[in-house]
Amino acid sequence: MRKIIYYLSTCSTCARILKDLKPGPDVELHDIKTKPLTAKELEAMQELAGSYEALFSRKAMKYKEMGLASQLLEEADYRRLILEEYTFLKRPVILLGKQIFVGNTAPVVTAAQAAMHL
Repeated sequence: MRKIIYYLSTCSTCARILKDLKPGPDVELHDIKTKPLTAKELEAMQELAGSYEALFSRKAMKYKEMGLASQLLEEADYRRLILEEYTFLKRPVILLGKQIFVGNTAPVVTAAQAAMHL
């Protein structure tokens, strides 16, 4: 089973979650700032998450700066924005085989931790 954690190395929340998850050597850590997401990687995430919107962070500073809150965004927009600006990816994204865990809420992190250490 392939295990990948997409995270942002400059994000303190991601750092805390990685510390809590204690990923083993079998887990690939993918810093989205130094190694941008490819369209293929994002499409694989979307298949598991069900939509690009589920992967999109409205907490990113650029969300307000770009005035996106007042726009009606569609799936193609979410996809384009995530590929153009790494901070729009809700993080971390944890892929464990065919399972995906998106974001940093306690229930998501707890579920990912349980699945990671089965």
